[in-house]
Amino acid sequence: MDHSAAQGVRRVDFLPWEYDPASAEGEAQAARQRELADAGAQLGAGVFVAPNAAVYCDRLALGDRTYVAALAYLSGELTIGADCSVNPFAVVRGEIRMGDGVRIGAHSSILGFNHQMANDRPVFQQDTWSKGITIGDDVWIGSNATILDGVTVGDHVVVAAGAVVTKNVPDWAVVAGNPARVLRDRRAETKGATAGDFAARLAAFGDRAREQAGDVLARCYEDGRFVDRPSAAAGPLRPAVRPWADAVEIADLLLGTPPPGFEAADLVRRLTARQDPASGLIPEGDLSDQGLSDDGLSATDGDAAYHVLSVGYAVRLLGGRLPHPVRAVHALGDRDVVDALEARDWGAQAWGSGAAVDSLATACALNMADFAEELPAGGVGPLYGLLGWLTAKADPATGLWGAPQPGSRWLQAVNGFYRLTRGSYAQLGLPLPYPEAAVDTVLEHAADPVLATPEGWTACNVLDIVHPLWLAAKQTAHRRAEGEAWARTQLDRALESWADGAGLAFAPRGTGPDGVPGLQGTEMWLSIVWYLADYLGVADSLGYRPRGVHNPDPLVRITPVAGAR
Repeated sequence: MDHSAAQGVRRVDFLPWEYDPASAEGEAQAARQRELADAGAQLGAGVFVAPNAAVYCDRLALGDRTYVAALAYLSGELTIGADCSVNPFAVVRGEIRMGDGVRIGAHSSILGFNHQMANDRPVFQQDTWSKGITIGDDVWIGSNATILDGVTVGDHVVVAAGAVVTKNVPDWAVVAGNPARVLRDRRAETKGATAGDFAARLAAFGDRAREQAGDVLARCYEDGRFVDRPSAAAGPLRPAVRPWADAVEIADLLLGTPPPGFEAADLVRRLTARQDPASGLIPEGDLSDQGLSDDGLSATDGDAAYHVLSVGYAVRLLGGRLPHPVRAVHALGDRDVVDALEARDWGAQAWGSGAAVDSLATACALNMADFAEELPAGGVGPLYGLLGWLTAKADPATGLWGAPQPGSRWLQAVNGFYRLTRGSYAQLGLPLPYPEAAVDTVLEHAADPVLATPEGWTACNVLDIVHPLWLAAKQTAHRRAEGEAWARTQLDRALESWADGAGLAFAPRGTGPDGVPGLQGTEMWLSIVWYLADYLGVADSLGYRPRGVHNPDPLVRITPVAGAR
């Protein structure tokens, strides 16, 4: 018996899933919906909106079989899919888009707007602004949870009761707490099957890449030289050194040999023929052109600095070494390096500054590995001064050397962090100064919605997140579940991005030249897939392990002081 009816509280308003359009309530509900439709609402079949729900929307769309229970409060511009529920006392306000099958628990608040906080007038006089909230399909939002403006909640997510969601939530995540953090991936509840599924997909991906490696390389060989992408697909490209190094890396990774049709010794000669004996740097140009030109060589910036990495590692994969040490770096003193680093813009140019550190540290490491007996102090050069400056200047609050910027936010700083730490801490086998703070910052950057767009989902942007997470995981398990949830999503996308006979594009979902598969994209994504898989503990299934620029093992190690503990 319904004892509340006499008090004017109707059961169906609080339990709307019991609503039957054919019941006596049907006529009253039809009248309620006509009122909403007259105000511009778009309502699907089987919808129920409690008469005592406060619905004051500028735009409202409710999908089929969606219901709004008693005393819920809806306002703003709301698009809610099919089979959704807004339970009693829930608040849904602002600019909100929901998919299908979203369950919003009682007393929860979905707040797609915010108040300004200028200090020139009282709070009650402030305007509001909105970034909006997007919620995917099949999402359960527990009672008393709060989702704040600007957040995107992925598909199949569970938001625990009382959680306060302030950042994006990846697909399949379970989040809880204030602020909410990822506890686990729902797919991990059947961990054995999930791991097995990834393992099988990784094995198939590795086999597919190996079978087609020759076709990928042949596709990017034109007019007697390797090019990054075929001119027929991406337009003419200037002659460059890097495609040759990328071709060597791909062949080594997948075939265990030089690129088909080439001898290792001939490739070493081609790659090193342009090395300047005085500086040890390698200018840009077609490797078929044996003439040298003044390209404004720099040990820290530009193509010649990057060739320290790309050519330095490629010739080692071929069983050779650079003919000359990188004297441009070895000649620098500690004071020279410190002054140069202090003069750089570590805000707006954090990526370029990190790349400069990468080139400097890699040059020192190559000199130590290959020219220790020919150079003073074993080829160490200014490495200790470089490491001292990095240790002193790392920000304990963020773990990084850069800072967020207007518009791009953490992009420059995190991408620069990858280049810097790859060349120094990772390449030398050293621990990061502040690994937990770095994980916090990198995960904040990973939630940037721009990175999920076709233009933002690029090899650089994914590598520059997964490598720091992978490197920090050697020291800490801090927020590991969140990192793994992100990594699963990226790995799932990457495994679906291979183009038969062509490999991988730098921006697999993008348009224009970066969306065309080529050598750089293939080399980078093969390494990214390995790092994602290794972070998740399933890399052995791939059947390959990077050995070049993206080698997970140190090139050299700093020898500890004798007797030190």
